[in-house]
Amino acid sequence: MAKYCFGIDIGGTTVKCGLFGTDGTLMEKWEIPTRTEDGGSKVLPDIAATILAKMEEKGISKEDVAGAGVGAPGPVRENKMPYAVNLHWGETDIGQILGKLTGLPIRAGNDANVAALGEMWKGGAEGRRGAIVVTLGTGVGGGIIVDGKLVEGAHGAGGEIGHAHVADDIHDPCGCGNCGCLEQVASATGIVRLAREELASGCSDTKLSADDLSSKNVFDAYKEGDAAADRIVNRFAKYLGTTLATYACVVDPEVIVIGGGVSKAGQVLVDIVGKYFRDNAFPADKETPIVLAELGNDAGIYGAARLVLG
Repeated sequence: MAKYCFGIDIGGTTVKCGLFGTDGTLMEKWEIPTRTEDGGSKVLPDIAATILAKMEEKGISKEDVAGAGVGAPGPVRENKMPYAVNLHWGETDIGQILGKLTGLPIRAGNDANVAALGEMWKGGAEGRRGAIVVTLGTGVGGGIIVDGKLVEGAHGAGGEIGHAHVADDIHDPCGCGNCGCLEQVASATGIVRLAREELASGCSDTKLSADDLSSKNVFDAYKEGDAAADRIVNRFAKYLGTTLATYACVVDPEVIVIGGGVSKAGQVLVDIVGKYFRDNAFPADKETPIVLAELGNDAGIYGAARLVLG
C-alpha cells in the first residue's frame, strides 16, 4: 500500500513542491524555479527531475508512491490544458508527459481549484463537503467543491469566480479579455483601482495618498476610521459579497473561505463582506459561515496531493 504522494503547485516564477504521507502529513516542502523559456518546455521535465531526486534522497520506491498531483495556472480537463499563458504553453497533456517522465500516476487540475481542495482537506473548510473558496491576490481565483468533488466544468473553467461580470462602468479589459470582472474590483489591484477613483473624486477626508496606494494601506486606514477608506472598502465588499451570494444560491455551500494576500486584513474583511453577502443571499444561505483560509501559500500543494489521492 502506498505511503507517500507529491503535491506540485506550478506558479509563474516558482514551482512549489511537497512530499506528503497519504494521511495528509506534509513531510517536506521545497521550491524550484519555473523556467518558462523555450515555450515552457523545461517546466515538466524539471518537476519530474525534482520528484525523482527527492525519492532517491529519501529512499522511496515508486511502489510506495500513490502519485503526484499538479495544480497549473489555466483551465484543466482530464489532465490536459488547452493553454497556460504565463507558462507559454499551448495544448499540453500534463498527465501523459509527467507520467512518462516519472513513471507515477498523475492528476492535474486548475491551480485555484486545487488550492480550494487543499483548504477543504486540511484548511479553513476541513471536515466540510461543500465550499466556495475565493483567493484575493493580484487577481481573484477560486474553486467550488460540491459533495467533496471539485466543480471543473465542461471546459476546465469551473469556479472562475474572479471573472463573473459585476461592473458595467469598467471599459478596460481584464486579463481574460472581458470588461467589468470581479477581479478588476476585488483583487489587490482592484482595490487600488477603487481607491484611485475615490481620490480622483476630490475627497479631502482621508490620509490615503495617491503616491502610496495598496490594498493593505486601504484596509489599515479603514481600521483607523478613515472616511474615504470606509467608502472604498464598502464598494469592494459589496462587489464581493453580492457575487458570493449569487454563487451560493447556485451551489449552496457549507462554508465560504476567503484567502490570498488581501485576506491578511483579517476579521474586518470577513465582517464587511459578510454583511453584503447576507443582504443579498437566498434566505437558506444567509447564515453560511465565511471564514479565513488557513493554509496560506501551501494550499496548492495540499490540494494537489489530495487530488491524486482521490
